[in-house]
Amino acid sequence: QVQLVESGGGLVQSGGSLRLSCAASGSTLDDYAIGWFRQAPGKEREGVSCISSGGSSTYYADSVNGRFTISRDNAKKTVYLQMNSLKPEDTAVYYCATSMVPRAVQLMCVHPSLLDSWGQGTQVTVSS
Repeated sequence: QVQLVESGGGLVQSGGSLRLSCAASGSTLDDYAIGWFRQAPGKEREGVSCISSGGSSTYYADSVNGRFTISRDNAKKTVYLQMNSLKPEDTAVYYCATSMVPRAVQLMCVHPSLLDSWGQGTQVTVSS
């Protein structure tokens, strides 16, 4: 089973940028679609962006479309989330996750309960 570790979170001013990384261990990344999710205090976990195993298919939540870009480097066993034009409402703990069962990227993002391997999360705080 693949293990996932997120990094790259931090404190940034509104309008700034961050790049999150999701590094895999225990298995190659090539076979897995990966998703980025976030959870703010008092809110449910929501899908931010998901990418297919080969990288040809992506999905973005409406709230981040045009500002965030998901990408992957299977040779480095890493998936990235480039976050630009950050807003205070983007403040949350960000997680990457995958499913041992192949899932369509939109399905993964809309239904995080279907995923069974999660990282520990990285905090992103955007100040106004």
